[in-house]
Amino acid sequence: MRTLLSASILLALSGSAYADTLVYAGTLIDGTQNKPQQQMTIVIDEGRIIGIEQGYKTATADDLVIDRKDSTVMPGFIDMHTHLTSQLGPGSYMNKFTKSAADVTLDAVSYAEKTLLAGFTTVRELGDSYNASIALRDAIQAGKVRGPRIYSAGKSIATTGGHADPTNGAKEGLYEQPTPADGVVDGPYDARKAVRARYQDGADLIKLTVTGGVLSVAKSGHNPQFMMDELREIVTTAKDYGMKVTVHAHGKEGMLRAIEAGVDSIEHGTYMDKEVMRAMKKNNVYYVPTITAGRSVADRAKIDGYFPELVRPKAAEIGPKIQNTFAEAYKYGVKIAFGTDAGVYDHGENYREFQYMVEAGMPPLEAIRAATAEAATLLGVSDIGTLKVGNKADVVAVPGNPLEDISLMSEINLVIKDGQVYKQ
Repeated sequence: MRTLLSASILLALSGSAYADTLVYAGTLIDGTQNKPQQQMTIVIDEGRIIGIEQGYKTATADDLVIDRKDSTVMPGFIDMHTHLTSQLGPGSYMNKFTKSAADVTLDAVSYAEKTLLAGFTTVRELGDSYNASIALRDAIQAGKVRGPRIYSAGKSIATTGGHADPTNGAKEGLYEQPTPADGVVDGPYDARKAVRARYQDGADLIKLTVTGGVLSVAKSGHNPQFMMDELREIVTTAKDYGMKVTVHAHGKEGMLRAIEAGVDSIEHGTYMDKEVMRAMKKNNVYYVPTITAGRSVADRAKIDGYFPELVRPKAAEIGPKIQNTFAEAYKYGVKIAFGTDAGVYDHGENYREFQYMVEAGMPPLEAIRAATAEAATLLGVSDIGTLKVGNKADVVAVPGNPLEDISLMSEINLVIKDGQVYKQ
């Protein structure tokens, strides 16, 4: 019986030299409604789960055994709001003037590996530059670089001067006027064309910025920025192409318009009230809170010079509110999927969201489900997010019991994606 091999040997041999991979789980949380199970074995072959058995299955000489009898084993986590092509830091507002597409892509490779090793085997990428996340998605699928499974929106869609208009903060003449292909629209015809451009680029879904934002160099952080005819055209066109639509939104009016238009999820949702929550429940719209981003920008707003002066008051005002909004939405029964806005804080710290969700009143088991089964449901996929026979073998583990101490989510001691061991 082979146990506890080094990470390098596991990377070389897992899924090829062994008959099966057996993961011994002291505690198993499978991502479903089931209660945690004790002393279980997950059997993996050719990237899929082929068995989940009570007790510790006896291994053959050809099996790879990964012993996590002292750990809690869970499905690979899903972060539904990431930005793998960037990371906020002092001076990062100059990056759009100094970093090339190659720079951005190489940064993304590093950030993707950090995300995977933090236990996040799948991410939804909600706004990049140069379509770098689409290229990264394909490189990861081809086995060229290490990272999570990516569902990418490519460049998010904004209105002229709105949040995610890349020309904000730049003097006239530095940029040509953005087009729908660049993700900036005005009117329903532009809106339709922008969706088709995302499809042409190879995006998996559509992301809109329907209100002002915290970090854009523009005055308002929450005003509505799309008209109903534009929103309806985007959603209708996206559905024709089989693409889900999610929206960045802080302000109430922008959220209500987006929900009426038929979007699938709301990101941030800072000024959500009971009227918005009722509309979300009625229309089966998910909430992706991104508490970590809110807490992070609020903290950084206290640092002189960290943000442009137009951004700083928005960060100080909006950032601290998201956690309270999440608490109210959870109590109201809004569907919630885990998402952090990674890149607004440092990549690899995605686990912080678990702590903030629990701190705001969500039980740990539900927070884990938000990052597994609920996230998979929002993605529209059924073979990740739960540990079931036939599903992709995405498996992570932490020492001890995160249901008693959610901070253990920062101590990932096993990462398997598609049956391949990346961290051991």
